[in-house]
Amino acid sequence: MKLGIIDSNASNLNSVYQALLRLKHEGNLNFPLELMISSKKEELKTADKLIFPGVGAISAVMEGLKRNDLVDFVKENQKPLLGICLGMQILFSGSEEVPLKSESKTSSGLNLIEGQIKKISCGDLPLPHMGWNSLEFSSHPLFKGLKENSYVYFVHSYCASLGSYTIASSEYGQKFSAAVSFKNFLGVQFHPEKSGAVGAQILKNFLEM
Repeated sequence: MKLGIIDSNASNLNSVYQALLRLKHEGNLNFPLELMISSKKEELKTADKLIFPGVGAISAVMEGLKRNDLVDFVKENQKPLLGICLGMQILFSGSEEVPLKSESKTSSGLNLIEGQIKKISCGDLPLPHMGWNSLEFSSHPLFKGLKENSYVYFVHSYCASLGSYTIASSEYGQKFSAAVSFKNFLGVQFHPEKSGAVGAQILKNFLEM
């Protein structure tokens, strides 16, 4: 299997790549795994599955996709794609997260999933939400082999509300979507590459779906 990691030129890809490299060598996969990092759609088209990591601001990631002519490629992609953190949020219509001094109140996403990403309503709890939280998940194959209330690692200040697309939730002041599914698109708000054995199992499950 060839796995393409989408490089928007606005994300730190190394931790995701290293987690997948460990899976390749230690994960007991029942197929050979070829890893590719690319910002070129002609190369990404050759992948069997795609992962879209995201770190930073949604507007910067969208600009990176536009600069590399990848917006339509991602939107029209029919292969399994897993968005991680901001890579999940960008699947939605837009976000309340905007650049400093911006006159706009929202930033645009890919509009694959209808809805807006909003700032976490967490009361007196600090932002960003940074640390380990438990998951409440459905029977989706992404969570095969996991124990109920498994813990994963989050770093974020914005989130997706619960909806028909939600396949896992977590809570930090409010309940929010920790994982989503829409057609061939999956997304996780947490960082599986930083979530130890649980995260490794989730990545393995995605590869084997």
